[in-house]
Amino acid sequence: MLKSYETVFILTPVLSEAQMKDAVEKFKDVLIKQNAQIVHEENWGLKKLAYLIDNKTTGFYNLIEFKAAPSVINVLETEYRRDEKVMRFLTVSLDKYALEYAEKRRKGFPKRESSETKSFKKTVKEAE
Repeated sequence: MLKSYETVFILTPVLSEAQMKDAVEKFKDVLIKQNAQIVHEENWGLKKLAYLIDNKTTGFYNLIEFKAAPSVINVLETEYRRDEKVMRFLTVSLDKYALEYAEKRRKGFPKRESSETKSFKKTVKEAE
């Protein structure tokens, strides 16, 4: 039975763009070799860290959403621990609410109109 997971990992900022992409591909290959289905991937880019990690203030953030057997998580996290390019990682199982949220995030959230915008449109409509 395949479960849905999401993993976020932070790569060291000293990597070049090509090295960063190679590292992400390495972890995707680990998942594919374990018969996981990659649902979605996001590169969040270079972001400021909330606190120092290995005396670094920034890191390359990456997210991979996938479906896999529970045993795959141990293999993936072992690879994270072995790779010195990975500063931090977190893998979570997605429940039905998280899956629903992830789907909305992939498609883009619908824009909400502020009350000011609604009242302005109402005023314009009444003036016509």
